Amino acid sequence: MSNVRPIPSPSITSPSINSDDRAHEADHPSSLVAKFGIEQPLKLDCGVDLAPFQIAYQTYGELNADRSNAILVCHALTGDQHVNNIHPVTGKPGWWETMVGARKPLDPRKYFIICSNVIGGCMGSTGPASFNPATGKVWGLDFPIITIPDMVRAQAMLIDRLGITTLFCVVGGSMGGMQAVQWVAAYPERVFSTLAIACATRHSAQNIAFHELGRQAVMADPDWRGGRYVDEDTHPHRGLAVARMAAHITYLSDAALHRKFGRRMQDRDLPTFSFDADFQVESYLRYQGSSFVERFDANSYLYLTRAMDYFDIAADHNGVLAKAFTGIKTRFCVISFTSDWLFPTSESRALVHALNASSARVSFAEIETDKGHDAFLLDVPEFLDISRAFLQAAGKARGLEMATTSHEHPANPAAARRRARANRKLPR
Repeated sequence: MSNVRPIPSPSITSPSINSDDRAHEADHPSSLVAKFGIEQPLKLDCGVDLAPFQIAYQTYGELNADRSNAILVCHALTGDQHVNNIHPVTGKPGWWETMVGARKPLDPRKYFIICSNVIGGCMGSTGPASFNPATGKVWGLDFPIITIPDMVRAQAMLIDRLGITTLFCVVGGSMGGMQAVQWVAAYPERVFSTLAIACATRHSAQNIAFHELGRQAVMADPDWRGGRYVDEDTHPHRGLAVARMAAHITYLSDAALHRKFGRRMQDRDLPTFSFDADFQVESYLRYQGSSFVERFDANSYLYLTRAMDYFDIAADHNGVLAKAFTGIKTRFCVISFTSDWLFPTSESRALVHALNASSARVSFAEIETDKGHDAFLLDVPEFLDISRAFLQAAGKARGLEMATTSHEHPANPAAARRRARANRKLPR
């Protein structure tokens, strides 16, 4: 008998949360906010100077006396600044609690951890869901197109505002990994180390195709109203839910789907001979779509997927990726997962080869797991051990006080073996 608890088949047409809560977070977030006025515009790649604008962010831990222990966490496409606290809209735990917390690789007792909602997002940083001060209405599609470098420029302005000159580490997976790599390309002198996970230095044609599928699903929803759904008091729930369902498939692997669901039926023994969610995997995807529309803005989804599509670091260096990292002193750790077909290991190896060609200090690990792209968000012990080992080694090189207490690594032979493997993969 399956040990998977069946998920009730939800409706994807009427989310349970009040849309006013989501709209409130777009401009008045339940987190810290850095505001930048007309005199401090964000210069966007599309040629627009965005001003005024704001960045919503969360911090965990304390900045040390010499400001050398700051870690910037960059979130993925559908993430936000709520890494390790209860989400103000959904009431669910933070999205990276496997990685951030006491006795975890990103330990707030040791590091000052910062995570900001990206520009273009919908949880407090200026984006298409925010009000345009020039019109008094929601930006919608009047918001300028943004890029990954734009996101990083905004983060750099936030880091300046916090009085931090050099980040000890920039960490991110997926779109967050793209930002982490872009940080080094744009501000090499400001990044001591980088942990780039399940990412690439450019978006593949296949990934662009998947994003276009999602965007078309949103725009085909009659309630999208040409992006003016807020003004017309509608919301493209159906289209956004379908976009999320399609994307979520790419975050998993065939093995993971088979292990979780197989061909098991949902709350029934025989097929209904209808288009109801007969299979558990169908119900699971509908649940993912329905819960997503509760917290995310449809136009933000369009903007952030487009930003990922445009990402190509080598394009700014005559197509030679290694030139983007010439002379850098940043320490790199690049991690991929064997079952990740969205950002396969070949993409990580391309980054590692470019870093090697530029004589950068880089460690690389491919972790065997059947959990797919989402493995970086899950409890994968080898991934967590490698991340911890890299940060400890970088901390030692940085001169941070990294005293490890006995309770951080319980006497566990399996954990000891994992740490040994991690150390072998990460020569100091």
